[in-house]
Amino acid sequence: MTGLILDAVLMLLLVAALGYGVRLERKLATLRQGQTDFARAVGELNAAAGRAEAALGSLRVASQETDLLHDRILKAQALKLELEALTARTERGVAPAVPAAREPVREPPLREEARPGRSAPGSLAERIQALAAGEASGRNNLRVIVQAMTANQAAKQSLNQARRRLDDDLFAA
Repeated sequence: MTGLILDAVLMLLLVAALGYGVRLERKLATLRQGQTDFARAVGELNAAAGRAEAALGSLRVASQETDLLHDRILKAQALKLELEALTARTERGVAPAVPAAREPVREPPLREEARPGRSAPGSLAERIQALAAGEASGRNNLRVIVQAMTANQAAKQSLNQARRRLDDDLFAA
């Protein structure tokens, strides 16, 4: 009789161990699934970090290009001031002397009809065309004017390209 009772207790303990093992197996399966999801999330985070690093590199390059463009814009502005001064001298009939060094030339005081609030004698393009049609000294001025306008246009295009690339990089991530 005691053997039968011991066998029954042993069977109950085995059934309890079996139930506990099934429950433990479910928890381990959930844990494995969570580990797989975590590994995938870490991989995605690593890829995002790589894209962010590449975007930072692009930003650095764009920053250097922007600095270069800023320098070009400053030079173009100095040339513009010089050209305006030369055109103003030409309009007054004074033969312009081309400065030896590339220093910004201060603009002479405006004539009465060119002062703000009054009608200007013409836009820069009209003055350039007048110089091209005019005297030979205007041809030297025209070369300088064309160079300045070309440099300004190239700087604008390069700046626009850098901005587009920067926008694409920022919104791609």
